[in-house]
Amino acid sequence: MKKYLIYLLILLLPISIKALEFPEINSKKAIIYDLTTNEVIYEKNSEDVTSIASLTKIMTTINAIENITNLDEEVTITEDILNQVRWDASVAGLKKGDVVTYRDLLYASILPSGADATIALAVSTSGSVNNFVKKMNAKAEELGLADTHYINVTGLDATGHKSSAKDVLNLLLYCFKNPLFKEIYTTKQYTLSNNLAVYSTLRTYSTNGLDTSRILGSKTGFTNEAGVCISALFTSLDHDYLMVLLNAERIGNKAYNVIDALELIDFIDDNYKNITLIKKNDVIKTINVKYSDNDTYDIKALKDITLYLPSDYDKSLIKIEYDGLDTISYQNKKDELLGTVKYYYDNKLLSEEKVYLQSKINFNLLTFIKANLAMIVTTILIVIIILVGFKKIFTKKKLGSN
Repeated sequence: MKKYLIYLLILLLPISIKALEFPEINSKKAIIYDLTTNEVIYEKNSEDVTSIASLTKIMTTINAIENITNLDEEVTITEDILNQVRWDASVAGLKKGDVVTYRDLLYASILPSGADATIALAVSTSGSVNNFVKKMNAKAEELGLADTHYINVTGLDATGHKSSAKDVLNLLLYCFKNPLFKEIYTTKQYTLSNNLAVYSTLRTYSTNGLDTSRILGSKTGFTNEAGVCISALFTSLDHDYLMVLLNAERIGNKAYNVIDALELIDFIDDNYKNITLIKKNDVIKTINVKYSDNDTYDIKALKDITLYLPSDYDKSLIKIEYDGLDTISYQNKKDELLGTVKYYYDNKLLSEEKVYLQSKINFNLLTFIKANLAMIVTTILIVIIILVGFKKIFTKKKLGSN
């Protein structure tokens, strides 16, 4: 048994060396993560520390979820809670005396980005906003979010309130393990138990002429320091993606966080495909055949090998490893195991299959003679010499007896 590493013949063909270039976007920091393959496909200043506006409420919400024992427990909105809501904060519309559940407050925190809801969550679960912020920072440390520090629960600009696109992504990856968080994040409309309807902030962008239907879930934000920001969940060709865009401009009705997001989604749609790297019946290895009508036998791929890749994928990273017989003959029978084949892309094993002899190898006498002519002639000469020798010995014995 011998092992062979085979590079596709397609590598000999001329190919474009121009790298796939993502579009220029207004957002100053960005990261896109393929949840299906667990890899980052695009980054732009993703580790730069910055203000993240209401994307802060992602941490607020997951912390609240983890500190609530009964989602249906009721909370009364007090004057003290509302007095802690800054005049320039976005609100869900809660009023003094409203009685709502913890579940209501969680939805009101994410969908309309309600600072009234986030402060109500902080006060009711931890006694004060400061106590709750300590829990947020403890969670950030626990998750290894080294670029993140919180000063408040709303995301309003404050000295020392910071994070990065990569940290927001890693926080979301943690949050998505919680079914309730993911359900809230992907909800577009919800009615609280006091009959107050709340809507995702995407609704505002949609009324400004943007088709946001491709965004399955999101959290947006805006402050003067952070600009417009968005984290978004979307799907392209059965792959789920998370995107975080920070520090984009808002010029009039044009909010470049959503404009950038939609442009990037279209770009991924157009440039990431399921690409067939190996086709069924492609010849992947040719081995020698002895004493038969044919000198060689082609080992062929048993199925298509397909991988989701960008249009500029590197063909040199396709490798085929064959571990098996390098020579066969009529003595090898049909359906006999010849070896195994492994297919790789970028050293990642894509598939492995056993290779069996697909046809009978017929014995060819003429080929056998040609291949072994010297041995046959030598054998015949040796036999002749032996026979001649025996004949001489026999003749001498016969003469001696006379």
